[in-house]
Amino acid sequence: MIKPVAVRALDGFRIWVEFSDGVEGEADLSHLRQIGGVFESWDDRSVFENTRISDSGNYVWVGELDLCPDPLYEEITGTTIPEAEATAGQQVMHA
Repeated sequence: MIKPVAVRALDGFRIWVEFSDGVEGEADLSHLRQIGGVFESWDDRSVFENTRISDSGNYVWVGELDLCPDPLYEEITGTTIPEAEATAGQQVMHA
């Protein structure tokens, strides 16, 4: 099962992420900040920089703000986690 293993805040509203299958890259979250609401807390840079991976595998910030890792994986790779897992399973079966 592919899971996030590392996350780090970058300039702007971008984060660097790494997944258990070795995929890593940057995701731009500025579109979320533009929504407003709970994302306005990111205007405090210390809040945005204080991101981590929860026990459930989501990216989280203070104030119970969390994001599912699946869309970020898709943004970085162009494929979804379930598709990547299925492809990896097929490769193992045919090895």
